[in-house]
Amino acid sequence: MSIRLGYQIPNFTYPGSAADIVPTVIAQAREAESSGFDTVLVMDHFYQLPGIGAPEEPMLEAYTLLGALASATQSIQLSTLVTGNTYRNPAMLAKTVTTLDLVSNGRAVLALGAGWYELEHQQMGYEFGTFTERFERLEEALGIIEPMLRGGHPELDGKWYQAHGTLNEPRIRDDLPIMLGGGGEKKTFGLAARHADHLNIICGDDEIPRKLEALAARCDEAGRDRASLETSYLAFVIIDENGDTARDLQKQFLRKTGVDLDSLDEAGRSAATARHFCGTPDDVAEQVQRRILDPKVDGHGIDGVLVNCITNGHVPGIVELTAKTLAPLVK
Repeated sequence: MSIRLGYQIPNFTYPGSAADIVPTVIAQAREAESSGFDTVLVMDHFYQLPGIGAPEEPMLEAYTLLGALASATQSIQLSTLVTGNTYRNPAMLAKTVTTLDLVSNGRAVLALGAGWYELEHQQMGYEFGTFTERFERLEEALGIIEPMLRGGHPELDGKWYQAHGTLNEPRIRDDLPIMLGGGGEKKTFGLAARHADHLNIICGDDEIPRKLEALAARCDEAGRDRASLETSYLAFVIIDENGDTARDLQKQFLRKTGVDLDSLDEAGRSAATARHFCGTPDDVAEQVQRRILDPKVDGHGIDGVLVNCITNGHVPGIVELTAKTLAPLVK
């Protein structure tokens, strides 16, 4: 398993009716597959996220959608970014992702996080709990899920979850990849060092060196070779052959979320665009190389880039343009 160039689809607000949403998602996944992306990833949320849109904007259930994408594609890996642990019983989640793996002929990746969007929990009846409790639950869940994916039969009588010789048949492999996502330098990175094949690091690009140092420390504590844990970074890519068009799209997107880029000072603009990579293909390639891929700690840096094209990914040709721009940087 390797994720070097992933395409995330975080936005389902497209021109047309609700009936047009899934065909538009499928078209993006197929374009990603044909143009060089190795993984397509969808949101595991029920409401749209703050910072992207209003809660009532369209959002699709992740694993149903991934099942549809499995039938619509042939080779690209399929994942969430990331599955909220609080939304599913862990044994059921292991069964769900294993079934996706069968449906897709070995293309599933289980990406998992502790969960954070309180509004969804409140309105849909999921227990939110404290930050500490959510990470306790995540650690217990991994104690059930990881053995189930590897052919084991977990036994756990935990504070949050129970499993007793749990079965997970059939499987077509015992090495279905586990990816953790988050920015927590102690809890998330520690769990990744002990359990994960891949860590998607969430942070501002200026924080990458510190995150890499923390990850190296957690791997040392776990007795793990840091080189064996693949890493990636999620970038918001706003790209167009015309750089002015891309920058206008960026301003429109931020304005929709209540941020007027033109009214901010330099520090405010930097904070508002900390994970944005915007401009022509050459602009975007230079920014991704300098801001994401160049920082290294003890020779180890970020291995891969997960991108969303938040403003215009649904426009035919944009996903392909993004792949052509970034694939040479991560291969």
